[in-house]
Amino acid sequence: MAESLVIVESPAKAKTIGKYLGSKFIVKASMGHIRDLPKSQIGVEIEDNFEPKYITIRGKGSILKELKDARKKVKTVYLAADPDREGEAIAWHLAHYLELNEAEPCRVVFNEITKQAVKDAFKTPRPINIDLVNAQQARRILDRLVGYKISPLLWKKVKKGLSAGRVQSVAVKLINDRENEIKDFVPEEYWTITAQLKTGNATFEAKFYGIDGEKRELSSEADVQLILQAIAEASFVVSDVKEKERLRNPSAPFITSTLQQEAARKLNFRASKTMSVAQQLYEGIDLGKEGTVGLITYMRTDSTRISPVAQEEAKEYITEKYGANYVPEAPRNYSKKAANAQDAHEAIRPSSVLRDPESVKEFLSRDQLRLYKLVWERFVASQMASAVLDTMSVDLQANNAIFRAAGSKVKFPGFMKVYVEGNDDGVTEEDKFLPPLQSGDRVQTENIDPKQHFTQPPPRYTEARLVRALEEMGIGRPSTYAPTLETIQKRGYVALEEKKFIPTELGELVVQLMEEFFPEILDVEFTAHMEEELDHVEDGKEDWVKVLDQFYSSFKKRLDVAEEEMKEIEIQDEVSDEICEKCGKHLVYKMGRFGKFLACSGFPDCRNTKPIVKDIGVTCPKCGEGKIIERRSKKGRVFFGCDKYPGCEFVSWDRPVEKKCPQCQGMLIVKNSKSGSHIQCVQCDFKEEVAD
Repeated sequence: MAESLVIVESPAKAKTIGKYLGSKFIVKASMGHIRDLPKSQIGVEIEDNFEPKYITIRGKGSILKELKDARKKVKTVYLAADPDREGEAIAWHLAHYLELNEAEPCRVVFNEITKQAVKDAFKTPRPINIDLVNAQQARRILDRLVGYKISPLLWKKVKKGLSAGRVQSVAVKLINDRENEIKDFVPEEYWTITAQLKTGNATFEAKFYGIDGEKRELSSEADVQLILQAIAEASFVVSDVKEKERLRNPSAPFITSTLQQEAARKLNFRASKTMSVAQQLYEGIDLGKEGTVGLITYMRTDSTRISPVAQEEAKEYITEKYGANYVPEAPRNYSKKAANAQDAHEAIRPSSVLRDPESVKEFLSRDQLRLYKLVWERFVASQMASAVLDTMSVDLQANNAIFRAAGSKVKFPGFMKVYVEGNDDGVTEEDKFLPPLQSGDRVQTENIDPKQHFTQPPPRYTEARLVRALEEMGIGRPSTYAPTLETIQKRGYVALEEKKFIPTELGELVVQLMEEFFPEILDVEFTAHMEEELDHVEDGKEDWVKVLDQFYSSFKKRLDVAEEEMKEIEIQDEVSDEICEKCGKHLVYKMGRFGKFLACSGFPDCRNTKPIVKDIGVTCPKCGEGKIIERRSKKGRVFFGCDKYPGCEFVSWDRPVEKKCPQCQGMLIVKNSKSGSHIQCVQCDFKEEVAD
């Protein structure tokens, strides 16, 4: 007969832990929170020390009855929710419902769901950490105060259904500010001169650097012509050669924000998808004979710390797999990424480095395997020796003009043998060789190529860039990044176009009103300071009621002013030339989470909507009559289809090309990758580069 009841959040986690603990334990899932603040009201007694009015979440009745019945059959109850503020709050609510003494050792936490980690955790249960609970409560109530006090004001003055959130408002402001920077950006002209040079059979490039050893910017064609005249008849002579050995160190193992960024760059994952797949890997995967195992450590963390046991295992694996020279002299330890990092958990790493991606491949879905491979490779690389690069810098003189060439090659790959971090621009580094050159060598001139350029505005935020910005500014915490990005899209404040955020008219208006009446809510420093205050509550250094009271005293004054002075605003839809085929009224432009679409101006009586289609100038390769148009799926992904649909059902995820394959007359499509774009045939092996 079972002696103990263990309660976790999810059935998957319950299944994994149940196999480790054996028949003396009953393991049940609470399916997340069992109590929360009511949706229909603010649910906080502001005048009574911000006392929250928790209610049982609708639909949890049968689960709670099952937990209560199981409680009666055992001597001991263990609460094993996730090891963070949210998990601690879930445990606290369960303790209240099941009438457990929270001061007794009923709380069990583990950073990884492996047999040893789980068994060790059950040897050292602890009381519920009320400071962690209070930090979660304070954040929940703080967000409730902002949302439930400002949102009704926006409904009344602007439009029903609007909402204002503490962290989400700052995220929208960042996107809005970036859009304004782009609109206000004034491009500046600049030029480059590239010399294609040759020595023996080797060719290389050198770029204009300056005159008489001093760097010179080329800002006009006139500047370029002066240089071209000066070097017209000149020979290029090597004037200086510098050769160095450079070390390149690996990136730290993943924390939540860097995992989301790298998964976006390399796997094209949205932040929410990354966290969902990571949760599956953490909670446990059935590995056949080995049973169910949690493959990665807890995925909501801002710490780069690694346990000595994991470091030692990595060292042994790297030595055996790659050789002793791939192991650094001392184990690599990484400093906190940010001063406000909580450091409560380890970095995200495989629970055992011995489970390499290939060995678990057959048990994982495609997305699970890709994310696990990313985590595994990043961790292994983080514990490997530095790469050694030979670098070479060469100055060449043509009369008094200096041209500079730079090259590098990998002398020893080190960690690069396993993994290299991506970047937001999708540019991959490659060896750039320079031929052996010595001072005084003359080289042949193959070509001189002057080019005009213009400075570019700052890029719009992708999900990865926005997460990085929020993290660097101290806005939000590991558990809040993905929900924040989802919320601002669902509210219609921003849209994704080509995977980049743009503010909607509604988003711009809400930010404008918030800046006027609630500037502290949008102030990055103020929001970051509030996050620090919540961290102090978690550490037991601050009283949570005092933190809320300090915030609300000034916030209430702002509310009163806004109530009196905020004017009612009517948002006018832009009317299109198209007529609704259902009711005859004009269609208007609306902005959804995936960009603009057309909707009937007769809403809500007529709910007709249409996507805005874009003719790409290609005849349908299937029917030969229709035009290929660019469309969006329900999830916002761009695809291409025939405008004669449903008469013609041609669709393609890749952009078709008007011309046919010269080899087989098959359809040609444009294939995009991080290294560039090319045209290829869908039937044969024909391929060609896309012209600039």
